[in-house]
Amino acid sequence: MNITQRDILIWLSSLGIGNVNIGKIIDHFYDLRDLWELNSNQFSFIKNLNNEVREKLIHNRNNEYIKRLFDNIEKENVHVITIYDENYPTRLRYINDSPRVIYVKGNIIEEDSVAIAIVGSRKATTYGKWACEKFTKELANLGVTIISGLASGIDTIAHKTALDNGARTIGVLGNGIDIVYPKKNLFLYNDIEKNGGIVSEFPLGTPPLAFNFPQRNRIISGLSMGVIVVEAQEKSGSLITAHHALEQGKDIFALPGNINSIFSGGTNKLIKDGAKPLLEIDDIIEEINELQEKLILSKKDGLDYSNYSETEIKIIKFLEEGPLHSDTIAYKMGIDIVTLNSILTILELKGSVKELSGRVFTIC
Repeated sequence: MNITQRDILIWLSSLGIGNVNIGKIIDHFYDLRDLWELNSNQFSFIKNLNNEVREKLIHNRNNEYIKRLFDNIEKENVHVITIYDENYPTRLRYINDSPRVIYVKGNIIEEDSVAIAIVGSRKATTYGKWACEKFTKELANLGVTIISGLASGIDTIAHKTALDNGARTIGVLGNGIDIVYPKKNLFLYNDIEKNGGIVSEFPLGTPPLAFNFPQRNRIISGLSMGVIVVEAQEKSGSLITAHHALEQGKDIFALPGNINSIFSGGTNKLIKDGAKPLLEIDDIIEEINELQEKLILSKKDGLDYSNYSETEIKIIKFLEEGPLHSDTIAYKMGIDIVTLNSILTILELKGSVKELSGRVFTIC
């Protein structure tokens, strides 16, 4: 059997040898294929590996194991991407401790490089759910890929809202990609596989152990341009994601909340420590150049006016020049304010305009 360096990297991952230890092995060998040729005694020369790892290498180094491994990967319809592959996600390649191997169901495409991560509490409040849906929808309408962790609460809402609004979404797991966790997200898991990607650095069969999740959070932030934290307690995994984002030089946006809410303790602290308060979608767009380009393109594409009346189209054209007070719009249109307010309500329901404050309207 012709073993490649890529094969050996996937083999090492399948043994549950962590990213750090795989790095030590890569540092030791000029060519990973040399690992396949060692006699058992020579494994002791690999620096900084404990005996447990050495035993795994010695006892599972055979062609039969490799064949079973790749047969199982094929059976589970899993794509494996390694650091040796050209389609390894660019944003992930340059983070600290980037995973040498990732397992993917669905796919990761070039457009997914324009992505925002949305994370938060598993026990989301009504306020948190509303805010998550609002910002996910607005990002989805710009064609942004939504990254999250497929957990209960905010993660689930972010994924579902992205899919409902025609956007791609990527779920990053803290377990093997062949395990659905939580089980209630089976249908969501399948929908994401069809309209985005499921990603894990953990080999098939890895259970959802608690210590896996802080590790996977660096991948959530790593795949994104920035991280939104919707709700989080002061000791929360979402704050670990934010910490990774900070180390990776990514923008962090935190939803302000009541100071007497335990679910806003973490986000309020992030803001106190320098994260940008998230009040409207423009808070994100003005920090990220790629989103500014998306916004310009979306406005160039314009609306499909087939379902709009002539009056509705005229109002939108006025608002394309900038926000206007309803009285000014009524004057420009030559219609009474009662009729205008009715039309503006319809346009708001269509998601075409929104009220900023004090009856001042703008296009969405």
